[in-house]
Amino acid sequence: MGFFQDLKEDLSQAVNEMLPNEEVVEEAEVTEDEVETEAETLEETLEENLEEPEAEIEELEEESEELDEEPEEVMPEEEEIYEEPIVADNVESKGDKEMSDVAQVREEAVDEVAIITEGMTIKGDITSKGSMDIIGNVIGNIDILGKLNVSGGIQGDSIAAEIFADSAKITGQVHSYGSVKIGQSSVIIGNIIATSAVIAGAIKGDIDVQGPVILDSSAIVMGNIKSKSVQINNGAVIEGMCSQCYADVNPVSFFNEYKK
Repeated sequence: MGFFQDLKEDLSQAVNEMLPNEEVVEEAEVTEDEVETEAETLEETLEENLEEPEAEIEELEEESEELDEEPEEVMPEEEEIYEEPIVADNVESKGDKEMSDVAQVREEAVDEVAIITEGMTIKGDITSKGSMDIIGNVIGNIDILGKLNVSGGIQGDSIAAEIFADSAKITGQVHSYGSVKIGQSSVIIGNIIATSAVIAGAIKGDIDVQGPVILDSSAIVMGNIKSKSVQINNGAVIEGMCSQCYADVNPVSFFNEYKK
């Protein structure tokens, strides 16, 4: 009996020892299932995380395509803005037309005087925004904005605001936007155009003056005179026709009215 009792105790102890192992096995099996479940969850999470960047990349690509297309829509607006200088071109052409008009006011002269000294000869055209004193000789045209004082020689046309010649020798047209004064001992071979004129020298050419013309006693004129009024001092010599076509009274109209 003691032997069987000991055997029974040994068997019960062995069973008790085996029972915790089974629980461990069960726990181990449960743990593997949980690991598999967690692994599947992680895979799904990774797939979702991978899908989100792909969606974001697609959105970025669509935005970049829209940005590429935007300049094509903006270009017509830039072309419309670029057409505005056409108005400026029209204004410039209009200004050029006005400048070509004879009655256009000349640019204001600067306060400076250029001097061509005695013994100096200039060959070529001269332009200046100031005044000029010519004591030497110039072979060429002169176009200045200021006053022109000549006591030397000029072979060419002269244009200035005012012209004064004293003991000068000029071959060419004399054009002044103001007055012209030809002193004694001056000889001019060419036409004179001005708003007023005082002549004491010799002129071979036509005189066209919008205002008055005064011929001094030493004046010699070989050419036609057109002016508003003429004063001829005793001793002046004129070889040509004198017409006061710029006068306030028109003789032809006067006598036509008189006939009526």
